[in-house]
Parts: sequence; structure tokens; C-alpha cells
Amino acid sequence: MAATSASTLTPAWLSRALANDSRFISETVCSTLSEREYARDHIRTRSLVPEPHSTSLLARGQQALSSALGKIDPAAHYSIMIAHHPDNIVANRYSNIQPYDRTRVVVGDLKGSHCSVGAEGSKGRYFNASWVRELYGGKLWIATQAPLPRTAHVFLSAIVQPISTPPASLNFPHMHTPSRVRTIVQLTQNMERGRQKAHAYFPSTPGQSVLSNPDPTSDVPVLKVTLLESKRINEACCVQSKVSIDAVDHGVPEDEDRASLIAFVRLVDRVNKDTSSLPSSPEPDPDPPIMVNCSAGIGRTGSFIAMSSLLRAYHLLSGNLRSNTLTLPPQPLSPLPVPPLGTLPKELQEDLIAQEIDSLREQRPGMVQRDEQIHLIYDILNQAFEARGAS
Repeated sequence: MAATSASTLTPAWLSRALANDSRFISETVCSTLSEREYARDHIRTRSLVPEPHSTSLLARGQQALSSALGKIDPAAHYSIMIAHHPDNIVANRYSNIQPYDRTRVVVGDLKGSHCSVGAEGSKGRYFNASWVRELYGGKLWIATQAPLPRTAHVFLSAIVQPISTPPASLNFPHMHTPSRVRTIVQLTQNMERGRQKAHAYFPSTPGQSVLSNPDPTSDVPVLKVTLLESKRINEACCVQSKVSIDAVDHGVPEDEDRASLIAFVRLVDRVNKDTSSLPSSPEPDPDPPIMVNCSAGIGRTGSFIAMSSLLRAYHLLSGNLRSNTLTLPPQPLSPLPVPPLGTLPKELQEDLIAQEIDSLREQRPGMVQRDEQIHLIYDILNQAFEARGAS
């Protein structure tokens, strides 16, 4: 059988975006996405500033009117008030990176309680992490910052107990209940260029154990973490480690090593679906949410989720891509709500990468942080199509 050319497989919108020395990506995609994130940031910041009494009354009236008309109130939609509570500020690695109230991940107290966010959003232990639903790949993720010494315990607690269900606003009705995280992707080294990027929450030598103490204000038990094995996977340029509480994959793929990055995505997907070492009863979730972090949980984390979503949508991981019929499969999930900012402009309606990034930023501030990361996603997806077309 003759090989199908890469140009046949590469969709027209991707070819157009990469033409003309990528000027379209820089001048249209990056610029539009930047303006929309600036608007979100303006609303987030403004919502934290106390308003005069009269203005507050007006705001409440406008909010009630919006609710009555079935519209989304921007201030509530982009609220980060819980992250700014005095008790929670110290748990944020960076002062300007906080989860939205409506998509934050709630961690229970390790006593069997099944936590969910109430209307006031005050239940459960605070965790700088966000529920994120892929726009095109159809998977659910948890995007989180890297652990700090004082947040390592809540980070581990999110692994060893069943996690709360995602918010109804994400329209994700098919999550296996109860579900537990069993794969963690760490996209940063603990130390980079002399700066602490992540707190080491498990030992570096197989057989050793460390104790993780909870916050002094919490009465939850101490957690013991033992490294069972650790191995280098050269094709994905990463280290896969297995600890006693769950399977943990963490690695730092080099941006310039595109083949390794695609292999790393494949590995994460494969490991997360592997139930061979799990007890048969109760029946495990066949594809539970993956918790992924870098340092702030937005740049590399958002890029990894976006790439995983788009590669999965086109069946590049499973090898089921059919030549000459490259169309997006019917989306199996209900669409996400239209945000207060509205949809992307007409020239980006067919650009799945721009759509995916904008959707991720609706769910966690700053996702896919830098323009270089946006370019990387275009390059990775194009390379995947070219590799498939040449096979």
C-alpha cells in the first residue's frame, strides 16, 4: 500500500496557520488569545477590590438581572476569592496564580467524607488546583501547582482518597465514581537554574520512605510515602517512579526534542489506563483523571493538556487515524457553556488549537502561559501529522 502524504493528512486550518513563516500564529492567534486573557485578568482583579456600598448594590442588581436573563455574571464566573482568603494565600506558590472558585479541586479530610463545593465555596481543604476538561480530546484533568513544603500533604491527599466530582458547569457526566488519581505528571525538575520549582514529596532512593506532615491547623493523619521503583525511559526522556500510594510518572521533556515529547504523551496515556497491578475489586476506573503539574500549574501543564487533547482527538495515540477522512470525530460530551467573553472571532473558529487553549484558560487562569508554548503546540501537532503521513 502506498504511503499517504503528510500534506493529505494535515488539515487545512493547520497548514494555513503554519504558512507564511507563522505570522498568522504570532499576529492573530497569540494576539487574540492574549487580549482575551487580559480581559479575564481585569475582571479577576476588579472582583477582589471592595466596592462602595452604592456600587455594590448596583452590581448585585446587575447580577440578579443577568441571572434572570439566563446570562453568566462575569465577576462570579472569574472569581478567585477563595484562593485569596487569608488562610489560603500562603498555600499559593505564586501570588498571581490562583484557581477559579468554580473549577477548583476540593480535597476532603481523609475521614471518608465526600467533599463537594457548596454555594459559598468554603467546604474542603484548599488546594491550588483546577478541574480542566479538554475541549476536543474528551478527557478530564487536574491542573495544579507543584507542591510546597506546607502543601505536600494536601497534594498527596488528593491521590490517596477518592476525589470529588468535577463541577456541573464542565458538563462531564461520565466520570467513574468513585475515582482516584493514579498518575501524576511533573513537568519541572525540583530545582531549575538554582531555583526551587517543586518540593520533593517522595524520596529519591527506592526502598526509602518519607513522612508528609499536614498543615499545623489540620488534624488529618501524617502520610508515609515510599518509593518502590524508579526507572529512566529514554524514548520519552523522562523518569517513571512508582510509590506506595499510587503510580507516579514525572519527567521533563525538552521542548526541542519533539519526538520524545510525543512519546511522553503516549506513555502517560498508556500508564494511566493500565489496571494490571490494581486490585480487581472494586472495579477500577479504566481511565481516571490525571493530575499534572509544573511549577505554577499553568504553562507546561496547560501545554501538555492541550497537546494530549488534540492528539487524542485525532486518534494519533491509538493509531486509528484513517487517511483521507481527517475530520474531527463527533464530540461525545455536552458542549461547555459559552463564556462571558463570547466565542473566538470568525478567523479562529476552525483553529482547534486556539479553541483548546482559550477553553483551558476559561477553566484555570493563564493556561499555556507563553507564546512560545503556543507555537510549540502547533509544531508538535504538525509533526505528528507528518509522521503519520510518512508511515
